[in-house]
Amino acid sequence: MGDAIGVILAGGLSSRMGGGDKGLLTLGGVSLLGRVKVRLSKQIDTVILNANGDPSRFDGLGVPVVNDTIAGFVGPLAGVLAGMDYAAREGATHIVTVAADTPFYPRDLVARFDETGADLCMAVTPDPERGTARHPTFGKWPVALRDDLRAALNDGVRKVVQWTKPHGCINVEFAATPFDPFFNVNTPEDMAKAESMIAEYDL
Repeated sequence: MGDAIGVILAGGLSSRMGGGDKGLLTLGGVSLLGRVKVRLSKQIDTVILNANGDPSRFDGLGVPVVNDTIAGFVGPLAGVLAGMDYAAREGATHIVTVAADTPFYPRDLVARFDETGADLCMAVTPDPERGTARHPTFGKWPVALRDDLRAALNDGVRKVVQWTKPHGCINVEFAATPFDPFFNVNTPEDMAKAESMIAEYDL
């Protein structure tokens, strides 16, 4: 998929892990970010990281680091925009985003997005209560919408679905068995669960 760039979204504050960069925490001997990067690099040629602050702390990851262009930690859409801006400079038509704290996301994420033929996609999983659960940080986004997204952010839009729905975003459903591939690490307890998942499922 040479016309797309993979973007790892790590622009959050990691408050539930006590602050700092939870992506640099080690899971099964490898940092969370390292696991996310390797999984994405096997699906897409070029990978970058969206993170704020001093980029040198991510030197060991070996990928370009781009910070938000909208101030104030306004959420994942700011990271999407930063990725779009980078991709535009590189001549790419799309970006695919993944979350920095979700190490077991599907190995066929990019392929499944491409199969739809859609410009704008979002990952979902079955949910017994709600029907489907959205995973808005896992998506395919057309760079052509970056000015629209910038305007929306400047107008106060913060929720991903609020912006994607009017643009005809397609849901792409992934299985949630035998485990939820979009399980994300937010707390020390989640990290312990992730360690046990590695042991159980050989992830």
